Amino acid sequence: MRTVTIVGASLSGLYAARELRTQGFDGRLVIVGEEPHHPYDRPPLSKDFLTGRADESRLALTDADETAALDAEWLLGVRAHGLDPRGRSVLLDDGRTVSTDGVVIATGAAARRLPGDGLAGVHTLRTLDDARALRADLTRGSRRVVVIGGGFIGAETASSCARLGHTVTVVEAAPLPLLPQLGTDMATVCAALHRRGGVELVTGTGVAALRGTATATVTGVDLTDGRTLPADIVITGIGAVPETGWLAGSALVLHDGVLCDDGCVTALPQVVAVGDVARVGGTRAEHWTSATEQPRAAVTNLLAGRTLVTARTVPYFWSDQYDSRIQFTGRRREGDTVHVTEGEITDDGLPGESGFLARYERDGRTVALLGVDRPRAFLRARRELQRELRQDGRPGEERRKTETAVL
Repeated sequence: MRTVTIVGASLSGLYAARELRTQGFDGRLVIVGEEPHHPYDRPPLSKDFLTGRADESRLALTDADETAALDAEWLLGVRAHGLDPRGRSVLLDDGRTVSTDGVVIATGAAARRLPGDGLAGVHTLRTLDDARALRADLTRGSRRVVVIGGGFIGAETASSCARLGHTVTVVEAAPLPLLPQLGTDMATVCAALHRRGGVELVTGTGVAALRGTATATVTGVDLTDGRTLPADIVITGIGAVPETGWLAGSALVLHDGVLCDDGCVTALPQVVAVGDVARVGGTRAEHWTSATEQPRAAVTNLLAGRTLVTARTVPYFWSDQYDSRIQFTGRRREGDTVHVTEGEITDDGLPGESGFLARYERDGRTVALLGVDRPRAFLRARRELQRELRQDGRPGEERRKTETAVL
């Protein structure tokens, strides 16, 4: 290969660029990014950046020395709008065409939106520009904030808004926040964290409409149960949609992301996908760990022209909410049992003074772990779980293959 093009100047795109150089690719490297920014760290956007404890300089994932070492052509502030059916050229919105021998798709995902979110005061939080706009709105005195969605982004943003002194309400359609990820018992703990943080949690009801003034400024949120919540600021955290629209008409299979085999290889062996946009081995994981681990296997397979290694690692994510650190690893299923094995959950449903570690079990084996404010115990247990999965040959370990497994 003489030219490789990475579409998406994202975390996973940057890691792919690093891997290409680390694994010996010395050809032309082109990085296309829709945003005008070089790659930056997204997790702080809903936390330290939003509260003003971190400025933009602390978000940067590269410095001048690394940028020079990568020796890449950065095409920023331009959107890719097409990939030719053979995957040999990337079409850009400004009319340019990038001819290439290999492509890494790292376009990530876009925030899912509600009808009527064009009103002033309605925000999503996915990009640096989103965070800039929301942070500016939150500095205009005490505000009534309604966060729609009690997932990780919603909970982190609600926590930050409460820290800034705003009146915050979280609306979650499910009976409990994070119910699919954690199950009833542990989701109840997360609900208690909202209460401890002084945030009102409204569950079991959806959003019917957003209300606004004649000047198109949001004033409230109508719920499906008939209530209306007054609001000066509305933040929607209802999930994300993989950025695959630009791939329509290509030879790639698209279904809630770009379908790949276990090694991030698409239907075209010279095209791989990583990060939030990639559906690897049937799973699309929107987590920092996946975005940083997948590029190693993806680049190995891209340079080889076939699948040599897999990238299905044990899922891991963390979240900071109301001064608590929540960490989770593994694959939970409905019906798994969960037990607190270290620390405690208090009678009011909150983590004990030293937090707790909980184990999810299936058929007598640990399949997932949850730690709240117990980082050392969680790290130890996570390493043990990874070793057990490798020894048992269960999904999660990286393994060599002798045959190509391209879809």
